[in-house]
Amino acid sequence: MQESVLAEKSLEFATQIVLIFQSYGKQHKDTTIMKQLLRSGTSIGANINEAVFGNSKADFIAKLHIALKECSGSIYWLKILKNTQLIDNAQGLIKLAEEIKAMLISSLNTAKK
Repeated sequence: MQESVLAEKSLEFATQIVLIFQSYGKQHKDTTIMKQLLRSGTSIGANINEAVFGNSKADFIAKLHIALKECSGSIYWLKILKNTQLIDNAQGLIKLAEEIKAMLISSLNTAKK
């Protein structure tokens, strides 16, 4: 089974978040915001994958909604990290998260038809 662009982008995003978390944790004592970002950023792809194997159309839609919420949360945490200049590449990650968010909204609109 070939992976969708949405699944691939969410995996790329989660991978980058994990790598940033690992690097950040080695340099800073307080990782509270990074832990929040780690949770939400890795949850997006997990919920997309769960949606694909859902029990019903309603389950599929519910999982995509959770992925959308987690994506929005990730954008929020990334904006904080950008505004506080705690990480350098926040803007690139925000852009990728915004792409994923748009794809999730489109997927949800299609699924609801």
